[in-house]
Amino acid sequence: MADSIRGKKYLDYDTGIQKGIVLHRFIDTYTDAHPVFRQSTKRLHHNYSHYSGVIVDIYYDHFLAKNWAEYSKEPLLDYTLDFYTTLNEYYHVLPLHVKKFMPYMIADNWLYSYAQPEGIARVLQGMNRRTKNRVGMHEAIDDLMVHYVDFENEFRIFFEDLREHSISKLKALNNQYL
Repeated sequence: MADSIRGKKYLDYDTGIQKGIVLHRFIDTYTDAHPVFRQSTKRLHHNYSHYSGVIVDIYYDHFLAKNWAEYSKEPLLDYTLDFYTTLNEYYHVLPLHVKKFMPYMIADNWLYSYAQPEGIARVLQGMNRRTKNRVGMHEAIDDLMVHYVDFENEFRIFFEDLREHSISKLKALNNQYL
């Protein structure tokens, strides 16, 4: 949802959603500037140019889903089903773009499918279609498999940093939105 809300339009939403959008923007900015994330993108830049950041973001989604049990006591399947329930509850406030892809996301349980390389391959194929095969993003699954250990190690370092900084940012937002 946050990716579909531009500028100060987030102020049109209730406080909880505003905090979520601001936190999402913080995470995006933090991720793009993080040296380990940038190290991962450099490995792909030659083949995928500025799409390398999008691809690494998808790879990192895979490692989060694959290693979910290390980060949450709630099983990934339960989490994704609860998330989809929440999406449905807030359907009335979702941007049109999100409303359009939401049924496919839920039907194919995209978030859960990220735990397997096949799920990531499907995501990359979809991204390739949406970008009209500009850089052959569907081939990035091969790069993931060739450099799997390196990407996973980089994800682990990055994610620990992200968790710490996100917790701090969320505390600050909670104080700001009292």
